[in-house]
Amino acid sequence: MVALMALAGLFCGDRIRSLAASYDGYAAATPRRWPAVELVSAAVAALVAWRAGTPYVCFAVIAVALAVIDWRTSTLPDAITLPAYPIMMLALLPTGELPRALAGGVVLTAVYGLLWFVRPEAMGFGDVKIAGLIGMAAAAMSWQALLAAAFCGQLLGALYALSLLATGRGTRHTQFPFGTFMLLGTLPTLCLAS
Repeated sequence: MVALMALAGLFCGDRIRSLAASYDGYAAATPRRWPAVELVSAAVAALVAWRAGTPYVCFAVIAVALAVIDWRTSTLPDAITLPAYPIMMLALLPTGELPRALAGGVVLTAVYGLLWFVRPEAMGFGDVKIAGLIGMAAAAMSWQALLAAAFCGQLLGALYALSLLATGRGTRHTQFPFGTFMLLGTLPTLCLAS
């Protein structure tokens, strides 16, 4: 099953590259050098299938797609984010934890919604929208996994911000694609919480 999920991830990685290029005109015009997105997608899908189970592979692939697009364009497109909700619900249905997953999605969306409302210049509304997906995936495992995923995303974002400050590539007001770090922080949580 893990090998099958790795193959699915490899296929999805190719689609992710094309999708990212459609949001990033520069990437579409540059030649393909090596299949980094495909390999990352395959590795993440296999790792999540092995450690968390196949219901979570759907989130893993969606997370890779959104992280790549956000990193390249600072955009979390509704065309991916919004349909991901019913897809995630169907994927998590076999876990038997869909009610907790939905509650976790609502809780994390509310937390990020409040953060966005207080300081809209500090985070985009796309980050609020993906918080629900992160909350669903993590809470389906446990409430502790939800807390860990939220913390890991914040930690990774803070470490990146500190690296920008330390290297002089940014200031306290420099904006960066925070959604990428939110999504990346969830993946190890899923793999370690199982």
